Amino acid sequence: MSELSRRERMKRTPVPMPERPPDERRTDFDEVNDGYTAELAIAEAERCLYCARPTCVQGCPVGVDIVEFLRQVEAGRFLEAADVIAADNSLPAVCGRVCPQETQCEGACVLANKDKPIHIGHLERFVADHARAQDRPVAPPPAPTGRRVAVVGSGPAGIACAGDLVGLGHDVTVFEALHELGGVLAYGIPEFRLPKEIVAAEIDRLRERGVSFETNAVIGMVDTVDDLLTVEGYDAVFLGVGAGLPRFLDVPGENFIGVYSASEFLTRVNLMKAYTTDGDTPLVDVRGKAVVVFGAGNTAMDAARTAVRLGGEPVSIAYRRSREEMPARAEEVAHAEAEGVHLDTLVSPLELLGDGDGRLTGLRLQQMELGEPDDDGRRRPVPVPGEIREVAVDVAIVAIGNMPNPLLLRATPDLDRSERGTVVADHDTGSTSKRGVFAGGDIVTGGATVILAMGAGRRAAAAIDDFLRTEPQAAGH
Repeated sequence: MSELSRRERMKRTPVPMPERPPDERRTDFDEVNDGYTAELAIAEAERCLYCARPTCVQGCPVGVDIVEFLRQVEAGRFLEAADVIAADNSLPAVCGRVCPQETQCEGACVLANKDKPIHIGHLERFVADHARAQDRPVAPPPAPTGRRVAVVGSGPAGIACAGDLVGLGHDVTVFEALHELGGVLAYGIPEFRLPKEIVAAEIDRLRERGVSFETNAVIGMVDTVDDLLTVEGYDAVFLGVGAGLPRFLDVPGENFIGVYSASEFLTRVNLMKAYTTDGDTPLVDVRGKAVVVFGAGNTAMDAARTAVRLGGEPVSIAYRRSREEMPARAEEVAHAEAEGVHLDTLVSPLELLGDGDGRLTGLRLQQMELGEPDDDGRRRPVPVPGEIREVAVDVAIVAIGNMPNPLLLRATPDLDRSERGTVVADHDTGSTSKRGVFAGGDIVTGGATVILAMGAGRRAAAAIDDFLRTEPQAAGH
């Protein structure tokens, strides 16, 4: 590690992430960010002050030892840095790309007070990519415990839970409802932000470690949670199915042809491979059509930027609050604007308009202004009297949030649910009202981040391990 003084470190300027030009990247689905080189990574790590009380670690939902990880990067020991991260984060290549570090580890960095936080996410991505390129062998499996765990859902919560459980010697099977593994990582996040090969590599590593996977397995239809615990003989079940049921606007005209939820739109693009030149999909025809996306979170930005790449023109975001209240990552908003997405703020849809054939043709928008703060502390948008306008639009994509799909929950009536329809589970253990059943991720919290879901999966894995050590084996063992 270089012997730089604190003063010298503070004088260093942040190393930006190299990225492809907007005019080039908006025409394809290749990754936008190019990633650090080894030289850039070391230069960025040299900015770290190595605080005695690292607030960045406190800001990390899974508690990665960020100081030690950066120390190894600065010394050029990238594989050692990867090992530090892997002790707490099983999906660093994913988190380095899609997690909102600016509100977590980077937001807690002491240099954030000077608008110069260490780019921890960029460095995490670099280290993870470097380690993956080495194709390092997986650790030898521990002695088997003879206990079996069913993990429902192959998204970040399920993957994190499965990885920890198999590392403890348990027999783990992951059940995925769709035909492709990865959950929201595979169907919800576009290729240009999270390449599918990275998700596949993480799944392959779990498979090498002994995790079994079953696709097209809709728990709640053929098998229920009770079936897993009795007929199938699993000793415990973890529910990590996410929140896949979209919310809609609740305005007239949402049934017109041309209106999609962001979940449907992005799933068709990702799983039916519309991002490839030979994709075979009855997707959505947006080429040359006016597209509006309702919402301003990361999913809304993903949908808008995807529409741009599919030839939508113009593509806009309609959001009822101001730009400052947008929940999307600042980087995603900046990328969207650079790629040509128009931000239409302080507007709320009153009605979607259509023609005699039932096709979307436009919408009526109510102009809004910010009033008093609501329960979340954000200023509530209120209508401006008489300020209503009509806008011609061919395709509308609704990205205002999701709820847990009720299919599995209807088939498990003894599982306590909240008023929002989410599963009630203990924050520290993931335990639910049903003995032997644990839950974590978006099915518990509602839509949240990848790293928060992973943290829930890992906490649940530890609790499941404790449960299995004291609980008699399931019938049939």
